[in-house]
Amino acid sequence: MKDKSAGRQQLYTDDYFEKGHWGLKIWQTVVGLFGWICVAVPITLTVLSFWASYDPRVIHLWSYNEGIFEIKFIGILLLFAFVTVSLFAVGMTIIQNRKRDRVVEQWPTFNPIDQRKREDTLGDFMTQRFGDQEFRENVRDYQVKPEQNLDTDQIHQLYQQRNLNDLDK
Repeated sequence: MKDKSAGRQQLYTDDYFEKGHWGLKIWQTVVGLFGWICVAVPITLTVLSFWASYDPRVIHLWSYNEGIFEIKFIGILLLFAFVTVSLFAVGMTIIQNRKRDRVVEQWPTFNPIDQRKREDTLGDFMTQRFGDQEFRENVRDYQVKPEQNLDTDQIHQLYQQRNLNDLDK
């Protein structure tokens, strides 16, 4: 039995997880811990100060009325944002589920055989009108003659002539 890892190619490297590199490991660990301390300390101080304004047993780090008002205001804004985003997410989920039930799960939404016939018909029409496909795809500049312009519903009429119009079925 072959070793499965022998056939795999490692697409990334990380010196932190390799053997050795102790200076890098220590430095990145210290920076990571410092970053988490910079996140945790302000949050802890703010929560304790807000809690202390309601409970005298908690240590009062600061008790400015403006700070307490600002925390309440931000809390109300975040609550409003959460409710708005939640309503939007639930609404979009309902809309998408209904749309999926009505459209997507009625597979196929088109006749694949007629679709292929439409592609061939349109390809033949474009070749007749503008030249072969290779020429059309590789020409740098092309001047369309006035008689080559398409009418508004010309492709629709072409499909009707060949009985390939799914809209009328």
